[in-house]
Amino acid sequence: MNIPFWIDTVRFDEKGLVTAVVQDAGDGTVLMVAHMNREALVETLQTRRGVYWSRSRNRLWRKGEESGNVQEVVDIFLDCDLDSVLLKVRQVGGAACHTGHRSCFFTAVAGEGLEVRGKPVFDPAKVYKKK
Repeated sequence: MNIPFWIDTVRFDEKGLVTAVVQDAGDGTVLMVAHMNREALVETLQTRRGVYWSRSRNRLWRKGEESGNVQEVVDIFLDCDLDSVLLKVRQVGGAACHTGHRSCFFTAVAGEGLEVRGKPVFDPAKVYKKK
């Protein structure tokens, strides 16, 4: 697959990253926010699977490489400034968050405190290998 011209229009930051918002293609739930470098964006486009740049691991991170909870990319959008990406995905396995929750956004601001909403879909201790 040839790399399309629009990849070179994306405005990556000084670290070579662009913010990626990941949304459920079916119901619109925001599942997670991550970062992509050029290589991650190209691989995502080619494989139609969510691939990101892990700042903590300092390497490409293929969503679901350990958990099996991959993201099948349905649509890719760029914002009006070309400095962020929106991926609409089918979340395989039901959970996008490493905590086992469907979405990374399960902690709500409730008055002056925080409230966890929803229950995990899986137990992370049973899914992820010990480092």
